[in-house]
Amino acid sequence: MADIEEARKQFERIDADGDGYITADEFKSALAQGGDWNVTVTVAEAIIKTRDLDGDKVLSFDEFWAHLNK
Repeated sequence: MADIEEARKQFERIDADGDGYITADEFKSALAQGGDWNVTVTVAEAIIKTRDLDGDKVLSFDEFWAHLNK
């Protein structure tokens, strides 16, 4: 199980605009900052879709947390 405080910090780093959701663009940017992950928005959307529990095409913290605790 992940540490919720660390997960919250990581989520907030990815959520660039601070609206409480990770969009495909924010996810793509976060992956690019890691160095070797140059993905398209389409790929980022596909990754989010696999973790998006309510189908709104973005990740809330609860969805992010659920993924970390699989």
